[in-house]
Amino acid sequence: MSENLKLSNQVCFPIYSLAKEVVSLYRPILQRLDLTYPQYLVMLVLWEEGTQNVSEIGTKLNLDSGTLTPLLKRLAEKNLIERNRSTHDERIVQVKLTASGQAIKTTAAEVPEQILNSLNVSIEQLEALKAGIDNILNQIKK
Repeated sequence: MSENLKLSNQVCFPIYSLAKEVVSLYRPILQRLDLTYPQYLVMLVLWEEGTQNVSEIGTKLNLDSGTLTPLLKRLAEKNLIERNRSTHDERIVQVKLTASGQAIKTTAAEVPEQILNSLNVSIEQLEALKAGIDNILNQIKK
């Protein structure tokens, strides 16, 4: 068997496994906020940036509208966001936080520390990992 076909020699598999494990750590923490991980990502964008249109959110999260639209619909059903068509261009849907969506930000602020405690690695290790991943992603996007 060729060495380059061994699972243990694949760079993609540990990345996939790590992503899956980290997201699973978020699940019980986010349940307290009644959010899924993708919904949490949308909320992070809105807490950081304020009102955004759907395509801006999609670009920031690398999600297409077919994936993002049902996510936003569920967040609106939970009364965390409002979706409104732009008065200047009806093709553009603006997404903004409701008072309830803004209110859970305080509780959500505890999530990163809870995840950090669950990982049992140093902040320096995580920063180095993030820098490496960001570098690879930037190279891929070039």
